[in-house]
Amino acid sequence: MINTKMFGEELKKMGFHFFSGVPCSFLKNLINYAINDCDYVAATNEGEAVAIAAGAYLAGEKPVVLMQNSGLTNAVSPLVSLNYPFRIPVLGFVSLRGEPGIPDEPQHELMGRITTKMLDLMEIKWEYLSADFEQAKNQLVRAHSYIERDQTFFFVVKKNTFEKEPLKDQKQRSNLNVLKVGKTKDDQLPTRIETLKWINSLKDNNTIQLATTGKTGRELYEIEDAPNNLYMVGSMGCVSSLGLGLALAKKDKDIVIIEGDGALLMRMGSLATNGYYAPKNMLHILLDNNTHDSTGGQSTASHNVNFVDIAAACGYSKSIYVHNLEELESCIKDWKREKSLTFLYMKIAKGSKEGLGRPKMKPYEVKERLKVFLHD
Repeated sequence: MINTKMFGEELKKMGFHFFSGVPCSFLKNLINYAINDCDYVAATNEGEAVAIAAGAYLAGEKPVVLMQNSGLTNAVSPLVSLNYPFRIPVLGFVSLRGEPGIPDEPQHELMGRITTKMLDLMEIKWEYLSADFEQAKNQLVRAHSYIERDQTFFFVVKKNTFEKEPLKDQKQRSNLNVLKVGKTKDDQLPTRIETLKWINSLKDNNTIQLATTGKTGRELYEIEDAPNNLYMVGSMGCVSSLGLGLALAKKDKDIVIIEGDGALLMRMGSLATNGYYAPKNMLHILLDNNTHDSTGGQSTASHNVNFVDIAAACGYSKSIYVHNLEELESCIKDWKREKSLTFLYMKIAKGSKEGLGRPKMKPYEVKERLKVFLHD
């Protein structure tokens, strides 16, 4: 078995200090080490962990994700439609529950047989992590060489690979909502592009804008293509998790997340993680038109959801229903003056700009440009 602390120190020497993941009994000792001695963000699901790690990478970190192989299925979307097109590498450790020939729970049987096949299908380089420390050190060197070339690399971890690492006492965070404002009057219902113009007009050279998948990113691009913008493609529902990783790792920048109702509904557990870690430099704006606008206008379930109450209950410091563009401007300016994790909810009109184009830049080019902006 590997001495977990010694292995963790090898990771640190290579620059891997930022971890995110979801627990697994096979990985519990490595997770305990990460919690004890590194920056660790506990995600509500594995896809969220991948997106959080991707955000930390944008800020200059070399991130690590930890997950059970059953959760690898949850991580497929960001791995193939966020990390791959943006060329954002993460170092992954995935357990091998259900290893053929070793008794395990029935829910792990199929996943145990197909874990490595899934990694192959996603074109992710991987190796079984050796239980011999010297061999494992050599494997880390090989893995690091892929990360340095902007390629994700995964270790598949078998049972009893890591020695016991006791978990130190953890200080529980308690982030309470201090301001919740519900609906008090009629909605103005501006178009999305009108709303994005107002949001964009308030940004400065310290602001990073992350626009969610689909027409939100495309319309922001059409309003102004700027080096401090990122236009999500695929990985629906991951934009606030990307923003969380970036906000935690780059505290000197203002991170503005622009999300749609369909996307947030897809990964609503992210609100709990955001509220728990509560970076003050993060503003989360939800534009709700009750539709999947980018795919033909099919209805979402958002008309039945009180997002303001949910964000407040999840620990957002401020959760505010915004009725019109003037209120939106006032709330953004208030956030810039007095930073705290803030959720702004605004209903907008259905539909989008006619003849809407797409970004001319490749996703990885947008990423590289943003990294330059972040580190200037």
